[in-house]
Amino acid sequence: MFNMKTFTAVLHKEEGVYIAECPETGTVSQGKTVEEAVANLKEATELYLEEFPVKETEKPIMTLFEVDSDADVKERVGARRC
Repeated sequence: MFNMKTFTAVLHKEEGVYIAECPETGTVSQGKTVEEAVANLKEATELYLEEFPVKETEKPIMTLFEVDSDADVKERVGARRC
């Protein structure tokens, strides 16, 4: 009988490929499409778990946040570091 576990895949595009990372295990993979990147991540994670089984843990909390990336913000932050 299979013991299925659900993991998280976080993806971003970098130089024409999708990078996929599993925050629960730290495994990373890539692919030309989202589907390929996730399939490769699944395979990498399965291989990782054969050697390093993970205990049951709570799912990571995922959220988004914004930062102002203007140059003047960097100058203000740098000015506060005394």
